[in-house]
Amino acid sequence: MPRQRVLVIDDEEAIQEVIQACLEELGDWEVFTAGSGKEGLIIAESQLPDGILLDVSMPEMNGFETLQKLQENLVTQEIPVVLLTAKVQPADLQRFSQLEIAGVIQKPFEPLKLLDLVAQAFQWEL
Repeated sequence: MPRQRVLVIDDEEAIQEVIQACLEELGDWEVFTAGSGKEGLIIAESQLPDGILLDVSMPEMNGFETLQKLQENLVTQEIPVVLLTAKVQPADLQRFSQLEIAGVIQKPFEPLKLLDLVAQAFQWEL
C-alpha cells in the first residue's frame, strides 16, 4: 500500500506536533504541517497530499474560508478534507453536514485513536 500523505492545517503548534507524531509513528504516513489557512493553501497546491486535516477556528482565514479556497482551486479541489473542531453543537453539525467534507474529528481527541479516526474518515485501509 502506498504511503499516505497528509497535510495538517492548524494554528496551534502543539496540535500539529501531536497529529504529526501520531500519524508518522503509528501509520508511517508522511505529514506536512501549516500554521495558517494561507500557508496550507500553498502547501496543498505544491505537495498535493492525499488528505487534509483542517482546523475550523483559526485567525485571519478560518477553516471554512480555507475549505472554500481549496474547493475553488482546480488543483486542490479533489483532495478530501476532514475538519478538526472543538465545536460540535447541533447547529455546528447541521452546518458541517452541508459541506463537501470527508468528516469531522472532534478536539480534544485521543492521540492513540487518531490514526483510526483519520483512516476511517478518508476511507483508507490500515
